[in-house]
Parts: sequence; structure tokens; C-alpha cells
Amino acid sequence: MRYHQLNREIFIENRSRFTALMKPNSLAIFTSNDIYPTSADGHLPFKQHSDILFLSGADQEESILVLFPDAHKESLREVLFLKETNDLIAVWEGAKYTKDEAFDISGIKTVFWLSDFERVFNEMAVNAERIYLNGNEHLRAHVETELRHDRMNKWIKEHYHAHEFERSQPILHRVRGTKTALELEVMREAATITTKGYERILKFLKPGVWEYELEAEFMHEFLMNRSRGFAYTPIIAAGNNANVLHYIENNDQCNDGDLVLFDVGAEYGNYTCDVTRCYPVNGKFTARQAEVYNAVLSVHEGAIALLRPGIMLDDYHKKVGDLMTEELLKLGLITAEDVANEDPAWPAYKKYFMHGTSHYLGLDVHDYGLWTIPVEEGMVFTVEPGIYIPEEGLGIRIEDDIVITKDGHENLTRAIPKTVEEIEAFMAQ
Repeated sequence: MRYHQLNREIFIENRSRFTALMKPNSLAIFTSNDIYPTSADGHLPFKQHSDILFLSGADQEESILVLFPDAHKESLREVLFLKETNDLIAVWEGAKYTKDEAFDISGIKTVFWLSDFERVFNEMAVNAERIYLNGNEHLRAHVETELRHDRMNKWIKEHYHAHEFERSQPILHRVRGTKTALELEVMREAATITTKGYERILKFLKPGVWEYELEAEFMHEFLMNRSRGFAYTPIIAAGNNANVLHYIENNDQCNDGDLVLFDVGAEYGNYTCDVTRCYPVNGKFTARQAEVYNAVLSVHEGAIALLRPGIMLDDYHKKVGDLMTEELLKLGLITAEDVANEDPAWPAYKKYFMHGTSHYLGLDVHDYGLWTIPVEEGMVFTVEPGIYIPEEGLGIRIEDDIVITKDGHENLTRAIPKTVEEIEAFMAQ
């Protein structure tokens, strides 16, 4: 792992929060992700499943975590199963965790090799009344591939069909949605690395550069700071490319007079940062660019002010829509008649601002979290309003990462130049 080893108290605290919400005499099981093949003997770089990471920090393939807080044997209340290394694996892939290393990372004292899994799991399961199975129940998930946890769930149901079964996801959405102080420390590091990346590209941006060159500058800075790279596929969209919300080709030239929309964030220790900025290629906004940019910035700042403890996310998004409606009326992009006759299911402002304003952020870019409870201290959200005008070749989005505090918020990414004045001054250096 490239990042500095995280404080194992993160994972000890996360397990405690999860098991506190389990029903009595239950166990829960979590598996690592697969290593996904490409073709021939190729495969994609390994990316660990965020649930087992959240609960153990085990950043290694073929890992299994079993939690049984009411187990009679104290040694079986938390068990981590790992792939055992050997000389051949060490030569070709590098050594895997030792049992001592796994304890240092996770705080879990009982570590077995995978060869012991069926025997040990059976001893645990026969003393449990119910088993919590894990899956992917994210609102945005659309998965057609059978995943490792799917295969594990099938095996458990086949061998332990007389047990009661529960879902881990409702608990995970509750506990992962609110970050601990130690988790926030890691997210601040991801934000710091992301800030360095934006400062680097601001010095590099000029007429004639290519979007992929800017992507390379980000990656250079991220890797130099012990990040494994992008938290998600980066969007670097010059000119009219910014009106494609998920533009990821990054293959065009940046021309004098263009704005470039950057939706780029680093990950650190698997925790993500998600930031969007729009910068003028030549260092100066035109009057029209500045007019629309400041309208987006006004909604952005108003949305951040709204995002406080106690508000419901559905109500928050409606209020942000009202802010955007006001700005679009001022710009003359919509009329009062448009608003009066709008479809409540697709308000008039959606013509120019068609996506949501905020999502949970954490181990996943679109992280777990409940929309059915009020916003509370420790939650982390993006705030990312935008205005997209294809007929003008102008697309602007501004995004920061906001931690909810007891009395308001902390902006993790405020240091990245954001106002017209800050951007122009920085680029003039």
C-alpha cells in the first residue's frame, strides 16, 4: 500500500459502531472484492471492497471478515481470514500480510488463513441464530456481474439454510454515513493532496495544452503525495465538453477563451475527495463567463449555508432548486412564466441544472448514507451546483467537500482557488 498505514483505532471504532446495531446472537460476514480480468492473462489493479475496508482496513484480495460479538469464545468475536503467502507468491506478487501485520492494521487479534475458513466459520455459525449477509444496496448501483459477496451469500444459504438471515446494508448506511474524527483526519489528507493537484495545474494551464496533459499533471502530483491516484475517473472538459456531465475522454485541446471544467479528486487511504472547479485557459474570465460563474458561485455558497444539522436532504435539494431558479431568472435563461407553468417533477431550473446538488462522500465517492434521517454532525457531503448552456459552449460547476459540524460546517477544499478574483490572481503569478 502506498499510503501511510492508517490508525487502527479507525477500524476498531467502526466495528464497535456496526456491532452495536446488530441483533443479539448474530454474526456478520464481509468479503474482499475480486480481481477483475481484462483479456488474455491481464487484470485490472485490485480495488478493495469499501465495506471490509471500513470495518478492518484489510486492503488485500481474498480477505474475509466475520463479526460475532456475542460469541461464547472471546477469540471468535472478531475473526479475519487471509490468503496465506508462500515463496512463489512472494516472488511473483510480493508478500501478503502476516498475522502480526494484519493485527497492526486492523486491531483484530484472531487471524486465520483461508484454508481454515470453513472449519472456523462452522464453529461460529452453529452457535449463532442469524447471519448478516452483505450486498450492494446503494441507490445508484446497477450491477450485472456476480460479485464475490454474491457467491459467499449463495454458499452460506446453501450450507446454513436453517438460520435466519439479515441484511448488513441498512446498518452500514447508518454508520458509514457519519464519519468519526479519525476518518475525517484521513479525508482532510485527501483534500490536501487534491488542493496541491489543483495548484499544480493552475500553473500549467495555458492556451494550446491538451486535456490529457492536465490529467497527467494531476496524477503526477497525487502520486508524489502517496495517493494511489484519482478517486474516480477524472473529468477535464474544455469549452463545450463541459456540457457533457460525465465527459471522461479528456482528449481535446484547450483554446484561448475557453473555460476548462475540472472534476478531479485524489484518494488517500481509500478515502475520497471530490472537487470541481472551472478555470479560464488564458487566465481571464470574459464578462459573460464571469456572470454565469458568479451565478453558480452564489448558489454554491447559499447551498453550503443551508447544509446544517437538522435539515432533511430532500428539503435541502428543494431549497437549492429555489436558489438556482432565482439566478437563472436574473440571467434571463428562464422566465417567470416558465416557473409558473413548470412540472413539479422537473422544475424549470432543471433545463440548465439537471443533476443533484449533494451526495455523501467517504470511502466511496457516492458514499453510503441515509436520506431518511436529518443531516447530523460528522456527515460529509459534496456541494456541486452547475449551469450548463450548450448553445453558448459554456458549462460551469463548482464543488466543495463539506463536513457537517455541531453548529454548521467545515469546508475541506476551500483552499482551492474558487472566486473569480482568486483564480485570476493565482493564474497571474
